Amino acid sequence: MPFVPQTRIFDVTDLDATAALAVRLAQRLRRGDIIALHGTLGVGKTSFARALIQTLLAEAGIVDEVPSPTFSLVQQYFLRPFTIWHFDFYRIDDPAEAYELGIEEAFAEGVSLIEWPERIAPLLPEACLEIHISTDAPMSGRRRFEFRIPEIWEARLADI
Repeated sequence: MPFVPQTRIFDVTDLDATAALAVRLAQRLRRGDIIALHGTLGVGKTSFARALIQTLLAEAGIVDEVPSPTFSLVQQYFLRPFTIWHFDFYRIDDPAEAYELGIEEAFAEGVSLIEWPERIAPLLPEACLEIHISTDAPMSGRRRFEFRIPEIWEARLADI
């Protein structure tokens, strides 16, 4: 019987609660992890990714800006024991374009945070953690994070 990913839902009330959820996830990451951030324009994909990245930078003693990769398509943060790759595929038309941005290296050697993952859906492995972000009140800060947890992530996310 095929594995059915577990679903966990987190309702947050503001940007601070979003950041706190990102911090909890950041503490559980390891080389090769792939996180697909789904959601409409402006729902908070970049805010979540930024909080996660800033957590890992701070743990490494680095204070740095975490810009959106909307225009550059990818931002890299070189840390130990892995590099963080933050992709935004909103502007790509063909999944093959992701190869030019280093997706193979990112998947093999780093931690990948992917905004607009549906643009490269054929390239995403089954072990990808999918996070669907939604809101019923965009200006309020209230967000729902639905984690679709593949088997390889279950133990690490059991107490998130």
